[in-house]
Amino acid sequence: MASPEKTFRVGVICGSTRSPRAGPQITEFVHKTIETHLLKPQDTTSNAPAPAITLEPVDIAAFHLPLFDEPGIPKAITDRPAGYAHQHTRDWSARVAALDAFVFVTPQYNWGIPAGLKNAIDYLFHEWTGKPAMIVSYGGHGGDKAAGALGTVLQGLRMRTPGGTVNLSFPDREFAGKCFVGEDLGLMEEGSEVWVKDREDIVAVWEEMSGMLSE
Repeated sequence: MASPEKTFRVGVICGSTRSPRAGPQITEFVHKTIETHLLKPQDTTSNAPAPAITLEPVDIAAFHLPLFDEPGIPKAITDRPAGYAHQHTRDWSARVAALDAFVFVTPQYNWGIPAGLKNAIDYLFHEWTGKPAMIVSYGGHGGDKAAGALGTVLQGLRMRTPGGTVNLSFPDREFAGKCFVGEDLGLMEEGSEVWVKDREDIVAVWEEMSGMLSE
C-alpha cells in the first residue's frame, strides 16, 4: 500500500507534435478539467483519503526526439538514464521516470496514433512499466480507433489502464477546420459549451485511473 504522505506526479501528455497543431489547447482543456475536479472539496464520508496529486504538462514536441536512434533495445537498458547512448533519450527517460501516472491526449491519424507519440513511447520501456495511464483521444468522430491502438501499446508495456477511454468529437466542420490549422478553439473561455458533457467522462475515467495510484 502506498504511503498516504506521498504526492503522486501525473504527466498530462500532449501526443501531437506537428506544427501548427491543436494538441496543446486540447491537452490544456483536459488538464484543467481534471485540475478543477481535484480542487473540489473531498468527500469526507470516505474512509480512504484521496491521494495527493500534482498534474504536470508534458509536451513531446519539446524534447525534439528524432526517429528512434538508440543502438540498444530499451527493455535491455538496466542503467537508466546513463545507459542510453544519446542525451535526448536520457532527458526523456528522466522526465518519464519521475512521473507516477499518465494522461495521454492524442489525435487520430488514419485510425492510429501519431508517429511522434509512438516514437516517444518506443524510446523507453521500464520507465512506463506498471504505471497507471488513461487515454483521451480526439478527432472528427472522437478518435476511438486511436484510443484503441494506444491502449494496445500501453498493454504491451504492462501499464495499468481503466476500463474505458474518453473520445472527444469535433462538434462541427468549423471547429475541425480551426483544429487543422491550430487556431484558437476557445476551449478555456468562460461559458464555452464545447465538450461540456465530455468533462464528466474525463473525470470518471480519471477517478478510476487515479484510484490505481494507491493500490
